[in-house]
Amino acid sequence: MKSIVSNTFKVMALTASVLAAGSALAADKPDTVTVGYFLEWPTANQIAQVEKTYDKIMGVNMEWRAFDSGTAMSAAMASGDVDMAYSQGLVPFTVAVSQGLPITMVGIAVSYAENDNCVVSTKSGINQSNAKELEGQRVAVPFGTVAHYKMLRVLSHLNVDSTKIRLLDMAPADSAAAIARGDVAMACGWGGALRRMKAYGPVLMTAAEQEKLGIRVFDVISTNNKFAKKHPELVTQFLQVTNDSNSAFTKNPKQYQPVIAKASGLNLEDSNQVLALFDFPLKEAQVSDQWLGGAVQEFTKEVADFFVLHKQIPKALPDYSATIDSSFFEKVN
Repeated sequence: MKSIVSNTFKVMALTASVLAAGSALAADKPDTVTVGYFLEWPTANQIAQVEKTYDKIMGVNMEWRAFDSGTAMSAAMASGDVDMAYSQGLVPFTVAVSQGLPITMVGIAVSYAENDNCVVSTKSGINQSNAKELEGQRVAVPFGTVAHYKMLRVLSHLNVDSTKIRLLDMAPADSAAAIARGDVAMACGWGGALRRMKAYGPVLMTAAEQEKLGIRVFDVISTNNKFAKKHPELVTQFLQVTNDSNSAFTKNPKQYQPVIAKASGLNLEDSNQVLALFDFPLKEAQVSDQWLGGAVQEFTKEVADFFVLHKQIPKALPDYSATIDSSFFEKVN
């Protein structure tokens, strides 16, 4: 498998050789570029992470730093400890830029729906028909995340007053442990943690039902503004390698599934079940009106306004176009 993956990425490396050559001229190129990512979250770009294709094309040492939430990613980028974040949730990104944190969305990492949800404990006996019984009970959810946003939208649709719920700000892994212990009536999260939650009850609302309500779910690729301004060529190269990885996986998923599973920290079966729910948009889609060309800007504004309405953030920006930049992806081959 290693030789097959290596040969594939030799071809991918050639497609980005012009970009690599140009960056070699940058005298102030950093020795290391730090990227935030999630464990138990299998993505196509982990092929390049394992094969160190990013390092080769960008000409730097890549440090991959694991986080348990997108809000922590935002803080790390704002402080300068992390240069870029891969698969940061749209909600953490929106909350961050609404508060003035200096980060910018430069791409879409993955589109998904089923792999981020809220599970109600079987012991609670709660479902959509009696969801108001959640009022007064404990619910575990990582604040300022996609899971948090989806939960609020779903509860609002079911006429549940979220202000009457005892919300606990917990990372997905901790939320899974809480519902397993019986400490909470409902727990929300994603990835491997969500799979563990489902052993203790069903989801409150399926992804298909949520999509009918207009709830879109996707993660973004974001970057520290200072880093993007100083090293725009590195941002484009990162997106080039990512796009090549997405393309390779889309064409032959079985070939790369074992590599991705190992990199994500999941067994092959669990990783494949998650990957089956993911879509990795390629460049043509990324820069289209359906994504960075307009739809994402509008949806980000909708998310921000919703959070203001529910008093999760004090105010929203009048427009989010300045926080989303498609120019880096437009330069990808």
